Amino acid sequence: MQNIVRTTLNIAVLTLFFTCWSCASESKEASAQESEGEQSIAQAVANEGGGAMANDYSYAIGVIISSNLQAEADDINLDNLIKGLREGLAGTASMTMADAQKVHQEFSQKKRESLSSVNLEEGKAYLAKNKTKEGVVETASGLQYEVLKSGDGPRPQATDKVKVHYVGTFINGKEFDSSIKKGEPITFGLNQVIKGWTEGMQLMPVGSKYRFVIPSDLAYGPQGRGNQMPPNATLIFEVELLGIE
Repeated sequence: MQNIVRTTLNIAVLTLFFTCWSCASESKEASAQESEGEQSIAQAVANEGGGAMANDYSYAIGVIISSNLQAEADDINLDNLIKGLREGLAGTASMTMADAQKVHQEFSQKKRESLSSVNLEEGKAYLAKNKTKEGVVETASGLQYEVLKSGDGPRPQATDKVKVHYVGTFINGKEFDSSIKKGEPITFGLNQVIKGWTEGMQLMPVGSKYRFVIPSDLAYGPQGRGNQMPPNATLIFEVELLGIE
């Protein structure tokens, strides 16, 4: 899906950043109220560890922030990020908390809208090309499937529970879920999953393995699902039907 836009900032990072910022002025005020002979907790820890523990703690926070921001790397100007942290902690930030939250919300919304549009168009192009491949069948709903291995068992109904192994990827080949990697198959009701699964699984005899390409409107649609599933994503699943429970 290229690197145009990605998921919103991890809430943990925002919580950490905004908490540090909002606490900066309170911290300075509290420090001013301390007597000259009174130690802060941070200073006590630093003295006890010769400063090494406090330095490690600061570095650890940086590592945590960087880990949570990996998915946002293309959107972040590192110099401005550091400037925002430095000035926020010093109480000299040029934005109020309300301003910062508004900027974040507006940018996140624009990213989501752009990502939704990009995913929809790329999904349509992928589906159009995929259905021309030999062996691919497209149903009336737009679901596409390909038989990878034939089975001779019964086919499940929409009210059945099925036991399957599967691998899920986006159309760029990136894997987002796999029961195989988890080491065990999954069992679920066909009326409890996305529409593409409900329809597709009813086509499969037990013992077969299919490849499904599921349009976004038969998957998670424009709302997506949290940070893991972007809006309007077309999904690919290789599914092996092991049994009907």
